[in-house]
Amino acid sequence: MAAAKKSKVLIVGGTGYLGKRLVRASLAEGQETYVLYRPEIGLDIDKVQMLLSFKQQGARLVVASFSDHKSLVDAVKLVDVVICAISGVHIRSHQILLQLKLVDAIKEAGNVKRFLPSEFGTDPAKMENAMEPGRVTFDDKMVVRKAIEVAGIPHTYVSANCFAGYFLGGLCQPGHILPSKDHVVLLGDGNQKAIYVDEDDIAMYTIKTIDDPRTLNKTLYLRPPENILSQREVVQIWEKLIGKELLKSSLSKEEFLAAMKEQDFAEQVGLTHYYHVCYEGCLTNFEIGADGEEASKLYPQVKYTTVVDYLQRYL
Repeated sequence: MAAAKKSKVLIVGGTGYLGKRLVRASLAEGQETYVLYRPEIGLDIDKVQMLLSFKQQGARLVVASFSDHKSLVDAVKLVDVVICAISGVHIRSHQILLQLKLVDAIKEAGNVKRFLPSEFGTDPAKMENAMEPGRVTFDDKMVVRKAIEVAGIPHTYVSANCFAGYFLGGLCQPGHILPSKDHVVLLGDGNQKAIYVDEDDIAMYTIKTIDDPRTLNKTLYLRPPENILSQREVVQIWEKLIGKELLKSSLSKEEFLAAMKEQDFAEQVGLTHYYHVCYEGCLTNFEIGADGEEASKLYPQVKYTTVVDYLQRYL
C-alpha cells in the first residue's frame, strides 16, 4: 500500500525561536515546506541569511505581507497546512492582529486542510481563571481560536507546556537561563509538577500531527512522561550531574507576588505565567479529555530529549 501523500506546509514566523525549528523539522520529515518571507524584514541580515539557508536546504520562500491581504491569500493557496509561529511574547494586540489577518486569508483561500495557530504554551482554554496581567496572553489566544472556529477552519492547537531552554536552563527560576552550581531559589516548596519539552521536540511533534486525522480539531498536549517533574526534582537531577548539592532558599507565594508588582507590564505578564505553573501546578492539574490527544502516546517513534539529557549541555 502506497504511503499517504504528505501535505504542503507554510510556516509563518519561520525565523523565530520556534519557527526555525519548525522549518527544520518539516524539511527533515520530507514535507514540501514553504516559508513566508515578509518584506518588513528589511535589513535584518541574520533573518535574511537564515531564510536563504532554508532555501538551500529545500524550502520554498514565499513573499507576502500582513499589510497586503491578497499576497497572504496567494501564499496560503500554495499549501495544504499553515503553521503560525509568530512570537507574541508580552506584546498585546500585535500578534493577535496578525493572526486574525492570517485567519481571514485562510478563510478566503478556502483550501487549507489544517491551521495551527501560534500557541505552543499553556492551554489557554484551561486558564479562564488566570490572574491579571498575565491572562491577557490566554485571552488573546482564545480570541484567535474563536475566529478560527467561527470561520470553520480545520485546526489543531498545540500545548507544548514549558520550553526547556527557558525553564530548565535556569532551574525554573524566572530571569535565569543558565543553571547555577552554587545556589537556587525554590518557588514555594518546589514540589509542583510542570512539564518541560525540548524545543526541537516541540517542532517534531508539531510536524507529526499535521497529517494525523486523530488530532484534527483537537488540542495536542506534549507531556513526555519522563519530563513531568517538580522544580525540586529538576534541581536534584542537576545536583547529581555536577556532583554537588546546591544551597537552597525559597520564595513564598506572597513574596513572589509582591516582587512581581514592582516590575513593568511585560515582566508581570511573564511572571504571572511562572506563578500559575510553579505555585499552582496549572500544567498538570487536569486530565486530557476527549477534545485532546497526548503527543508521546501518538508518536512513540519520536525519541524525545529527557530533562537529564537536556541539562548535560550545561556541564
